[in-house]
Amino acid sequence: MSEKKIVKEYTNGEITVVWQPHMCTHSKNCWKGLLDVFDPRRKPWVDMNGATSDAIVAQVSKCPSKALSIK
Repeated sequence: MSEKKIVKEYTNGEITVVWQPHMCTHSKNCWKGLLDVFDPRRKPWVDMNGATSDAIVAQVSKCPSKALSIK
């Protein structure tokens, strides 16, 4: 039996952040670098209105596990 992989998408109409929690290594890079967007205490934990698209893309690029990506 294969495990179902969850994929969540968050968009601001310009870019979409894709989150694959099964890939996350919990480096904390996302929220330590951009807490206004990535806040694990909030539901949903991604607020695409918290920063510019450029800032979000830059922060997502620092995700070492690639659990976060842009499309």
